[in-house]
Amino acid sequence: MSLPELTPEQLRDRLAAGETLQLIDVREPEEYAYCRIEGSQLIPLGELARRADEIGEEQPVVLICHHGVRSMQALAYLQHRHGLTNLLNLRGGIHAWSVRVDPAVPVY
Repeated sequence: MSLPELTPEQLRDRLAAGETLQLIDVREPEEYAYCRIEGSQLIPLGELARRADEIGEEQPVVLICHHGVRSMQALAYLQHRHGLTNLLNLRGGIHAWSVRVDPAVPVY
C-alpha cells in the first residue's frame, strides 16, 4: 500500500474550499497545547491503537505531527492494522504548515 501525502498548501486549499476533512494530530499533549491547526483533534501516537475507532472512514483523514515522521508511522499503522484507505500525511508536519501557510502558528 502507498503512503499518501499532501503538502501544507494542498491542505490549506482543501480547507478553504470547504472540504470536510478530519484532522488528527498525533503529537504529545504539550506539543498540541503549544500550537495546532485549527479544528484538529489530538490522538497522541501512543494512544492510537486504543483510540483508532475515533478515526473516520467516510471522509479524508489528515494525520499531523511536528515534521511528518510520527504521522507517517500512524498512517502506516492505520492502513496495515485497520485497512483504512482514506488517510493522508501532512508532509513536513505542523512545522511546514507554520513556515509555508500560517505564520500565526508558532514554530518550535
